[in-house]
Amino acid sequence: MRQTKEYSKLIRDRIPEIIRLSGKTPEVRVLTSDEFQSAVDAKLVEELKEYQESGDVAELADLLETLYAAANARGCSREELEQIRARKAEERGAFEKRLFLIAVHEKE
Repeated sequence: MRQTKEYSKLIRDRIPEIIRLSGKTPEVRVLTSDEFQSAVDAKLVEELKEYQESGDVAELADLLETLYAAANARGCSREELEQIRARKAEERGAFEKRLFLIAVHEKE
């Protein structure tokens, strides 16, 4: 009897090849632009959750690759994303000082 495992999620480009090499048959389709934007957003959540659960830096690499895909799906290249990141770091700082905002008090 043939077994099927359902996934219904965005995958990396070489996954079908890897599945075939394992002797299995993948069922895939190419997403429309709108479907891809939605799927990549869901993948961001999935990858973040995997990192939060494991703390494994390799999961951060997966999250970064997914961030690049999400930016690209919205017409922003890796280089443009890095320029935006650098500009924001220059204007607002990064997270190097490990600051944690507790409250903001209004002047009387």
